[in-house]
Amino acid sequence: MKAITIRGVESEVAEKLKRVAGKQGVSVNHLVLEFIKISLGLKKEKKFSRIYDDLDDLFGRWNDDEFKKISDSITVQRQIDQELWK
Repeated sequence: MKAITIRGVESEVAEKLKRVAGKQGVSVNHLVLEFIKISLGLKKEKKFSRIYDDLDDLFGRWNDDEFKKISDSITVQRQIDQELWK
C-alpha cells in the first residue's frame, strides 16, 4: 500500500476530523480514506441507511430487553431439527 502525506491541513479541519473520527470510533486515517473512496466513487454509501422513527408513536418501539427476548426466540425457532428431515 502507498502512503500519502497531506500538507497544509488547517488546525480547524484537523480538529473536526479528530472529533468526527472519535464519534465514529475510527482513526482519522480510516475516516479520511473512507471520504476519499466515497468522493472518487470507489465506495458506495448504503442506499437505505437512514433510520426512520416517525411511526414509533403509533406502533411503539422495543427496548433492548424486549428486542433480545424476541431475537432469542426467533433464533431458537430457526434451528433445524435433524430428526424431522431424515
